[in-house]
Amino acid sequence: MDWFDATEVKSLVTLGEPGDARLVEQATARLERLGAAALTDVELLAVLGVASSEQEVAPVLAHGLLHVLETPELSFQVAPLLTARLHAAMEVARRVPLQRQKRPRLFSPSAIAQWARTQLHQLRLEETWALSLNARNALLRFDRVGVGGADHCVVDAREALAPAVACRASGVVLLHTHPGGDPEPSVQDVAMTRKLRAAAQALNISLLDHLVLADGSYVSMLERGLLDAGRGTPLLRRPVLADEVD
Repeated sequence: MDWFDATEVKSLVTLGEPGDARLVEQATARLERLGAAALTDVELLAVLGVASSEQEVAPVLAHGLLHVLETPELSFQVAPLLTARLHAAMEVARRVPLQRQKRPRLFSPSAIAQWARTQLHQLRLEETWALSLNARNALLRFDRVGVGGADHCVVDAREALAPAVACRASGVVLLHTHPGGDPEPSVQDVAMTRKLRAAAQALNISLLDHLVLADGSYVSMLERGLLDAGRGTPLLRRPVLADEVD
């Protein structure tokens, strides 16, 4: 079977409730001694605080952690606490390298697409992400601002622009994934982008570009002439010299 019946399994899963503390203690000791890579899936869940015994999570892990992560709509029905903490842990793992590295400066659609592919992996649904940039095209934030289905994604202007407002960005680049493999923007994609551009202008923020990513290819709405960024494109703005500071 591809999955299990959520109605049958949900009653068997009592994640987060007090249980046998020995598993947590043993898993923590092994992590300290050998590192996280040496832990089993159950031990990792114990350290995360969502399992106290193997029997407790056996139904959820019947198809492995990857299945839980790739089917959040089902796993949230069965074990919402486990699923939420797993996704939170993965998001922490994604953000830490981004915060450690020097802020990348992104001056062209191709550079943006190349950088984005290192951050987005195996997305099964259409998602929209916002890159918040300062006046020198240095990346300030990278946030998911919309999740859709297999072939559509509706983005609310408030959600899309909130990260840029929070970090006082001067420009935003949208990234839109097409899991189907065709990077061509739809009529709806273009219409949504133009609405977001108008909303950004009201906040004195420039929507610099909207890239649609699919497999190894991309389409830049700016390069296609579908979007007027207003204050100059990433291609035309002057690169920052090495001795200039943020």
